[in-house]
Amino acid sequence: MNKFRGAFVAIVTPFIDGKLDEQGLQDLIEFQIAGGTHGIVPCGTTGESATMSHAEHRRVVELTVKTVAGRVLVLAGTGSNSTSESIELTRAAKEAGADGALMITPYYNKPSQEGLFQHFKAVAEAVDLPIILYNVPSRTAVNMLPETVARCAQIANIVGVKEATADLNQISQVIRLCPKDFAVMSGDDFTSMPTVMIGGTGVISVTSNVAPKDMAAMMDAALAGDIAKAQELHYKLLPLMQAMFIDTNPVPAKTALMMMGKIKSGLPRLPLYKMNEGNEDKLKKVITAYGLI
Repeated sequence: MNKFRGAFVAIVTPFIDGKLDEQGLQDLIEFQIAGGTHGIVPCGTTGESATMSHAEHRRVVELTVKTVAGRVLVLAGTGSNSTSESIELTRAAKEAGADGALMITPYYNKPSQEGLFQHFKAVAEAVDLPIILYNVPSRTAVNMLPETVARCAQIANIVGVKEATADLNQISQVIRLCPKDFAVMSGDDFTSMPTVMIGGTGVISVTSNVAPKDMAAMMDAALAGDIAKAQELHYKLLPLMQAMFIDTNPVPAKTALMMMGKIKSGLPRLPLYKMNEGNEDKLKKVITAYGLI
């Protein structure tokens, strides 16, 4: 059975005055593990990997692996819009002891489907580490089609995909075309429960940052076929899931964690910017109603 199952958190990277807050990251990891999160994903989109130097990227992955100490899986974000850079970051993740690499489709370049296949093939052949593909067209300007995912799935160490199209038709096609043991994880909190219901294996979640216990419980229930409990948690979480996207991710998640007293500063790095007061008030109302503050 594929080990990439359940609720994995796309963990935020806390910064203080623009510098990595190492203690803050360690504390967040402990909060996640205590809440029952099944895996930690450092240096994803939510971790602001796009604004990190390679040295910072490596440090965050190393610190995450060290702090987790084998208690849950670590799936390190290692993607880039340069294949050579992706290989370098994936090698570093393997050296740090990560359990796998999450690799975004190259953004901005707009490669063809063949280009996408060749990119992932090159990284998979260069580094012997389990790879989860990451398809998020809203951020990358390219949609990796189910047929391309299925081609990649034939490569031994490409073991899954994070599907963030929020399109259950596309997700169904991926599940239909790929091997039975291929992990198909939702990249949208809203579609995480439905994705498992149609054969997916879990979610890589933003909302898990603030509500790890409920997200993990929802995935446990969905994977166990307890539809009533999974639905109940889905609708309990729904206002919170929506609030996490009232501004560009991860700005709401970081702001909420600061309100909850989980990190010292919720400020993202430029070009992302703090929330306006109107959105901050809306967010505060939702997380208060949820019982997080």
